[in-house]
Amino acid sequence: MPNILHALISAAALPKDKPFEIYDARLSGFMLRIQPTGMCSFYGRFGRNRRVVLGNAETMTPEEARERCKKVLGNFAHGFHPFHGIRGSDGMTLGAFIADDFAAWVNVSRPRTAADTLEKLYRHFRTWYPEPLSSITVERIEAWKARRSRAGRSASTVLRDLFTLSSVLRRAVKTGELAENPVRRVDKPRLDRRGKVRYLDDAEELRLRHALADRDEKMKSVRNVANERRVNRHELVLPPLLHFGDHLTPAVLLSINTGLRRGETLKLRWASVDFNQRLITVEGQNAKSRQTRHVPLNDEAIDVLIRWREQSGGSGFVFKVTTSFQTAWEKVLKSALSLARPAAPLCFAPRSAQRSSEHRARSPRAQFGTDGAAVRAPCA
Repeated sequence: MPNILHALISAAALPKDKPFEIYDARLSGFMLRIQPTGMCSFYGRFGRNRRVVLGNAETMTPEEARERCKKVLGNFAHGFHPFHGIRGSDGMTLGAFIADDFAAWVNVSRPRTAADTLEKLYRHFRTWYPEPLSSITVERIEAWKARRSRAGRSASTVLRDLFTLSSVLRRAVKTGELAENPVRRVDKPRLDRRGKVRYLDDAEELRLRHALADRDEKMKSVRNVANERRVNRHELVLPPLLHFGDHLTPAVLLSINTGLRRGETLKLRWASVDFNQRLITVEGQNAKSRQTRHVPLNDEAIDVLIRWREQSGGSGFVFKVTTSFQTAWEKVLKSALSLARPAAPLCFAPRSAQRSSEHRARSPRAQFGTDGAAVRAPCA
């Protein structure tokens, strides 16, 4: 087993394709971890595969790290926090911890939101990156929260950003970098968690359907004209639009009748649609709650899916969309607004209208004749 001091000045410490460790021959539990980027960090290992970061090899010598590791192992043996009495201003910085530990953990544990989490951390807390984790105190977080509120950020936005920071500090506690998570003692902004639920009324839904139908007819007309030109030029014609202009109308009608969220709709596969049992299975990995559930299909939902399968094919994703359909959706809403009479305006905002249609399906007014809870509850 090599001496870490010698390893640092030899070929043994050269980076490889994957992270690896070099264990010290003089002190059991003392090791050097080398990242593919070339970053080297000292670690102390104890208990059942528990380890803590001692420092960066660029700012700490092997002898200093070895001495710190001895104190960490001693604290653990006596039942104290690993950094009891030794954590000072030279501790692990927020930026180093995110790069060396948290980024790898969040990409494995939270793959769907990892990129957004790391981007949000950098955007809001990058000025804290050079400072040690121990400098992130309750008072400092309270001051940051006050500045964000004075800047006009809503309570829900501030709270989401606080939870993002908390995820890092919670991880730091688990790895032994912090004794506690200071965000837990910060006063959280008060939110109205029972806000008014917005439903589509009958007039709004009718105008929405008319706008979708008008859009489909225009798209089919354009396709027919284009194919006539192709025939005259002896070119290959495009597939005819049998029922819909594109994916938007069937996706919205399916949402109205089932209450599927936009993300669930876009990730729905034909294999999850059971026409015999008249059910859609929303897999846990695609659900907001991470729980698999079964959604019943009414007559209109079945008809929409059958016609869309005939037009688009019945393999892979039901709606083969890579960038959502926000632009097309907003244009449809503007068209629906233009159909509204002054006495009955269409008063929902573009970004909330789809959620309104989903709530509409979950209400007792849903067309499949069950209450809203039945849409959410798994079928027996």
